[in-house]
Amino acid sequence: MSRASLDKQPHEVAAMFDDVATRYDRTNTVLSMGRDRSWRRATRRALDLRTGQRCLDLAAGTGVSTAELARSGAYAVGVDLSLGMLRAGRRTRPGVPLLAGDALALPFDDETFDAVTISFGLRNISRAGVALGELRRVTRPGGRLVICEFSHPISRAFRTAYLGYLMRALPAVARRVSSNPDAYVYLAESIRAWPDQARLARAVEAAGWRDVTWRNLTGGIVALHIATRP
Repeated sequence: MSRASLDKQPHEVAAMFDDVATRYDRTNTVLSMGRDRSWRRATRRALDLRTGQRCLDLAAGTGVSTAELARSGAYAVGVDLSLGMLRAGRRTRPGVPLLAGDALALPFDDETFDAVTISFGLRNISRAGVALGELRRVTRPGGRLVICEFSHPISRAFRTAYLGYLMRALPAVARRVSSNPDAYVYLAESIRAWPDQARLARAVEAAGWRDVTWRNLTGGIVALHIATRP
């Protein structure tokens, strides 16, 4: 699975993440030059969680993002399709609730959560609109959605340099630090193929969310899309 496609097969995506699970967090920190930590903090702050609230962290992987969300005092539960990622997370973060689940059919009742979030996972879901609808279903009215995802740098010069890094430097670095470097070729291409900020905002609105806004991080390398469940 080395070429990006927006028509992804769930079992292929799960297998790819199973392969990178053991070094996934370390690889992400190296490839992002440590910015991944600030992106997780920004996501937590944008959710504006309160003590005792319930938050779903979809595509949670090893639970590093779920642990960050729990710092707010909320009860955060992580869900992921990759059993390998979940096993790695349970070894390194034994106190973090992590469950296996499909983003297209979440294993929760309607209006279960006060807030929901997905970080760097929406572009890996075969039907992103269905997943956004599922997130809406399990969120209470007035609850918040925050999507943290790679996006399009707002400066043309910066975007050119960034794409060069994605397609050349990122796979080269991944060969040195990742347990499955080929997966990062796919990941780089999936980032390049992903919709820009405005197009993603329209997709969120089409899934039934309201008051959709976005905020660029690191010059637009990452964007937070924030919305409310009507």
